[in-house]
Amino acid sequence: MTSILTSAALAGTAAATRPLPRSLARLLSLDDFEAAARRRLPRPIFGYIAGAAEDNQSLHSNRQAFARYAFAPRVLVDVSRRTQQTELFGRRYESPFGIAPMGISALSAYRGDIVLARAARAQGIPAILSGTSLIPLEDVIREAPGTWFQAYLPGDPQRIDALIERARRAGYETLVLTVDIPVSANRENNVRTGFSTPLKPGLRLAWDGITRPRWLAGTFLRTLLAHGMPHFENSFATRGAPIVSASVLRDFTARDHLNWEHVARIRRQWPGTLIIKGILHPQDAALARRHGADGIIVSNHGGRQLDGAVSPLRALPGVVAAAGGMTVMMDSGIRRGSDVLKALALGARYVFVGRPFNYAAAVGAEAGVSHAIGLLRAEVDRNMAMLGINDLREMNADLLAREALPAD
Repeated sequence: MTSILTSAALAGTAAATRPLPRSLARLLSLDDFEAAARRRLPRPIFGYIAGAAEDNQSLHSNRQAFARYAFAPRVLVDVSRRTQQTELFGRRYESPFGIAPMGISALSAYRGDIVLARAARAQGIPAILSGTSLIPLEDVIREAPGTWFQAYLPGDPQRIDALIERARRAGYETLVLTVDIPVSANRENNVRTGFSTPLKPGLRLAWDGITRPRWLAGTFLRTLLAHGMPHFENSFATRGAPIVSASVLRDFTARDHLNWEHVARIRRQWPGTLIIKGILHPQDAALARRHGADGIIVSNHGGRQLDGAVSPLRALPGVVAAAGGMTVMMDSGIRRGSDVLKALALGARYVFVGRPFNYAAAVGAEAGVSHAIGLLRAEVDRNMAMLGINDLREMNADLLAREALPAD
């Protein structure tokens, strides 16, 4: 077993102990980053991050699911030896949470994908690079070895093979296949806030940029001057379309025929860890195991795909039961250390957090992400002490009580 906490990580941890800038010191929870990012980002960019599909049923359900469980702590337990280190696929991470993949994060923070990956590595946790990122996957892993790569599969086997080979050659060891996107979601919220795919420069975006000069100069213009118009860099083995190109829509279609045989083909080609993201049904967990997956991420895409899909927390026990010992992880809706521990108690081995870390990058770049990681880590530590556990393997359903809510 190897540890992700290298000498670079130790340096990053030391840096995290330095006094925070006043703008970050005022941020006391992950939710605080959202309010700060709303003030900093243009409305279309913020709307893209914050929005979900249709009526936001799944988005709201993801948060409400955690309120259905209360803690039943043990007392008078010596918790002075507690640790939240977690072993995952032969690596030891410093906390039981990582950074979920998020597309086009380089529009919300300068070099956003690198910012997220570097902060994660420095803090000893994994980050997953999105297939819809605007920075080449080779650049990201060069800056942050150990980053995972999440792929949206192209529509034909040859392109799939070429993309998987590109990730392997770049040095990625963990591949995450997101499988809950046979067609594009109905994200009306994006339209209402002025965001579109392809991105269409207009008066609203121009005005929002002018009225948010820190974003305009520090992210958008800085990117244009240093790197040119952003492209979707990691959808294929070759460079994808620029974000303003009409061909973007064509590049993200033709996925409705993908099936488990494509997963089997990738398993034969991919030598590293293979994870399937987007599982909610127990039968699909069993199929993932049968087709050679090393792990799965229970996820409804943060409420951004099928509106009304069950929250991952509620789906988790059934999926774990069907997984047959395969590593089960979870994302969607996690905002507190208590949420992390509830997911672990219901069978998740690890969890991933998305939007809050994107907001943190927008507000404070790498220092902002490190601060957000530190806040969540401190919450996990405090809650472990108050629950009476020293090791996360002790976090089980016996420490939870089901709350009787009107919606039940």
